Amino acid sequence: MFNSLSDRLQDTFEKLRGKGRLTEDDINVAMREIRMALLEADVNYRVVKSFVARCKEKCLTAEVMESLTPAQNVVRIVLDELTVLLGSTDSKLTLAQNRTPNVIMLVGLQGSGKTTAAAKLAYLLKSQGHSPLLAACDTHRPAAADQLATLGGEIGVSVFRGDGKDAVAVASGAIQEAVDRLNDIVIVDTAGRLQIDEEMMEEAVAIKRAVRPDQILMVVDAMTGQDIVNVVTEFANRVDFDGVIMSKLDGDARGGGALSVREVTGKPIKFVSMGEKPDSLEVFHPDRMAKRILGMGDVVGIIEQAQKVADEQQLEDAERMLREGFTMDDLLKQMQQIRKMGGLQKILGMIPGMERAMSQMPQAADDSQMTRIEAIIHSMTREERLRPKIINGQRRKRIAAGSGRTVQEVNQLIKQWDEMNKMMGKMKGLMQQGGGKKGRRAMQQMMREMGGPGGGRLPF
Repeated sequence: MFNSLSDRLQDTFEKLRGKGRLTEDDINVAMREIRMALLEADVNYRVVKSFVARCKEKCLTAEVMESLTPAQNVVRIVLDELTVLLGSTDSKLTLAQNRTPNVIMLVGLQGSGKTTAAAKLAYLLKSQGHSPLLAACDTHRPAAADQLATLGGEIGVSVFRGDGKDAVAVASGAIQEAVDRLNDIVIVDTAGRLQIDEEMMEEAVAIKRAVRPDQILMVVDAMTGQDIVNVVTEFANRVDFDGVIMSKLDGDARGGGALSVREVTGKPIKFVSMGEKPDSLEVFHPDRMAKRILGMGDVVGIIEQAQKVADEQQLEDAERMLREGFTMDDLLKQMQQIRKMGGLQKILGMIPGMERAMSQMPQAADDSQMTRIEAIIHSMTREERLRPKIINGQRRKRIAAGSGRTVQEVNQLIKQWDEMNKMMGKMKGLMQQGGGKKGRRAMQQMMREMGGPGGGRLPF
């Protein structure tokens, strides 16, 4: 979503890096470009005005102007201010310790992804050891309760529907149902409209009065643009929500709404949704998002994603690969782990500098390439997967026909597997050499080979 904004900001910083000293005119030009980049990203103009003013004031200090690395200082200032704009610190979901069940109420316009967000939040809380119950309080939209029931069934979370007529009664009934079933959290999915109206607001206020929610979260479509400001302001005045769930952050809109919410309402973004799957709801980290917008990546996020899918079997597999070599089954497992972490495109986007490179070469991060490789591997026999070296010309033709791919694609995969297997052998040798000078030189050479043309690259 922020690719265009990120490119514009990085271009601005690149121009500054070529200057040994910065003048006031240099700062003015840079701030003008930043202002235009934010406005083109559909950030609210009042937010842009105050943001640029703060950045400019700090950039014109003697500490920056007389520094040996003024461009780096400007980047640091913009990063700090962007982090403040997004919320400064993480804002976690606050649950009452002395109340069971806790009640979380979701509000928002129709089409913002509220019902889907309710299911995703239930999935996240369930993974953290809670026992959530979903309350289908959208009694106006046809099949809204059916949609929630379907989503609840997919993630193994119960849904309370009540009589399906009176939203306040359904919400109250869900609380009693949770007490009877020993659920510790009730997530209330309320009705939305295509635009704000009095009936919707009165119903939301009535549900709030009836169930006294511990947290009210507003679901906001990140693709809304500047209109998001009017919507969140009205909800803030009427129901006084505690935080925002930003949905569809993986879309291709300009993303200005996401940068405007915190500044306009003072309400933090608590969660962001970056996909359709139940596990695509993530806790929002303002500092990490600011770094990603400025092309600095999110290495911590990669580590956290890896930890989610890591298990004891993976450690055993790693030891076996070093001992016995790399098989096609190992490659298949690695691709499955990448899918669990959100896909290759998401992971590469969290690596510093890669998001911009991906926008220039989208085919390099095409997750469909993994699907094609999986088809080729699944067409191999058990023996061929374990010992790819036995795959001769006749076998390659059979594998290509069985997978619906070409012989050239099969040849390419086997060649890349061979390179990866050789790299695994080198890693084994490095471990045996230890940390001496010889081992360090060998490691440096291996890293060069991995980054060089045609060397050591993943086949997807």
